[in-house]
Amino acid sequence: MQGLMQEWPLLCHKIIDHAATLHGDRTIVTRTVEGPIHTTTYREVRARSLQVAKRLERHGIREGDRVATLAWNTVRHLELWYGILGLGAVYHTVNPRLFRDEIAWLINDAEDRILFVDLTFVPLVEEIADQLTTIETVVVLTDAASMPETRLRNAVPYESFIAEVDADFAWRDLDENAAAGLCYTSGTTGKPKGVLYSHRSNMLHAFSMSAVDMLGLGSRDTVMPVVPMFHANGWSLAFSAPLNGSALVMPGAGMDGASIYQLLTEYRVTMTAAVPTVWLALLHHLDAQGGSLPDLDRVVIGGSACPRAMTEAFQERYGVDVLHAWGMTEMSPLGSVCSIKPAVAHLTGAEKLDLQETQGHPPITVEMKITDDAGNRQPWDGKTFGRLKVRGPAVARSYYKGAGGEILDEEGFFDTGDVAVIDPNGYMRITDRSKDVIKSGGEWISSIDLENIAVGHPDVAEAAVIGIAHPKWDERPLLIVVPKPGAEPDKQDILAYIGERAAKFWIPDDVLMVDEIPHTATGKIKKTALRDMFGSYRFADGTGPDDAAR
Repeated sequence: MQGLMQEWPLLCHKIIDHAATLHGDRTIVTRTVEGPIHTTTYREVRARSLQVAKRLERHGIREGDRVATLAWNTVRHLELWYGILGLGAVYHTVNPRLFRDEIAWLINDAEDRILFVDLTFVPLVEEIADQLTTIETVVVLTDAASMPETRLRNAVPYESFIAEVDADFAWRDLDENAAAGLCYTSGTTGKPKGVLYSHRSNMLHAFSMSAVDMLGLGSRDTVMPVVPMFHANGWSLAFSAPLNGSALVMPGAGMDGASIYQLLTEYRVTMTAAVPTVWLALLHHLDAQGGSLPDLDRVVIGGSACPRAMTEAFQERYGVDVLHAWGMTEMSPLGSVCSIKPAVAHLTGAEKLDLQETQGHPPITVEMKITDDAGNRQPWDGKTFGRLKVRGPAVARSYYKGAGGEILDEEGFFDTGDVAVIDPNGYMRITDRSKDVIKSGGEWISSIDLENIAVGHPDVAEAAVIGIAHPKWDERPLLIVVPKPGAEPDKQDILAYIGERAAKFWIPDDVLMVDEIPHTATGKIKKTALRDMFGSYRFADGTGPDDAAR
């Protein structure tokens, strides 16, 4: 027997309809790429999204066509997303931090027909224009007055582009499983692989992330998504914030500590989200200039492990709750959030911080398991390591164009490539990437845990740990440190600090000071580059390459 309820397809453009109807006057504030602050509302964003859809259709864009964006978090990017979705086309967010040739490859592989680009990235597109085989038109996200001179053929300003039509358009009637967004993952070997989201997967992910024990979004919130929309589907915030009627503050290209602080305080942001490097810059600004965060209720930190010292700083010095989150592009992307369950609500001080170092527990739409290398399930005892695998309605079942072949196990789980433990309360802790875990004398050492401990040292700004071949122990950890400005950390002092907080066999065999640690395009520490930099390092003589260490 079937139920007798109405058919109501889960389509992303219904989010902006809902926001415009029930929360039409809630504001969206943008620091524009041109400079001035711009304020609008959900009602106006919906009208302009309808214009976008109508203009794209006039251009010849049809259901399933890919439309590329190379843009910061602004209201134009937001209305562009919803216009693309409402037409039945597919938004393809391109990460501008990738190498030039890689960007060209992504656009060609996606077969994007039209490219929307912020002013910042016009020179980048000019460099690769001759390589773009499928792009017909480049639309610069600005008005005619700010349109730069450019060598790009058929380039037009966005405001003039959409002004050719009105907002008299009806959203297309689509299948909820139709493709909605395309994002390429940088966490793979070889060429990046495309993750193709559906309307249904985006909607279910947005619903699950709105829950109180996840991001806890509501209409009384003012949300600032610092994490770029081109970073793993923007962590759902372009969907989950308007779904709940939350006001939005879009930071544009201003990602430095001072710019972020200004928006947080001036527009009374209650919730924000970004990778640790962004919050490191904010905390450094606060250390140098002073200030407080009176309206900020919670900060979501993900993309890479949140250092314990960062959680302490936000919570103890500024009264801001930290939500440590984890996920990946293949998961739409958030898969767990470290909120406090009743079973652990009694924890305080160091014990609570211990818990907050975990990546948290998953929502109902994410199932997890950990297995050994043979695929056997491991217990949730908080101690047993295993390969972390996931499944759910917002988890990829294959990559775009079948890249990488079969990616699910016999139970339909996707191997995340992370090594983790899960405790009896369902709190998951990433101990390493499977390729980064250090195996020393038959024991596993977590490079992530060591990095988080090292960053707690008062003279350390950033830390990375890699395994170096050892004649007796197979591998031993090497600690690479970026000192805080003006600090001159002592190697033995750092090792003693770690020794008070980690098992003896975890203590790195050496510490090297560097000016900068390389990062991936999404802000994660680039371990492959570090292995190349220190490939000739040997513990036996205690020296490293002169061009890498100071």
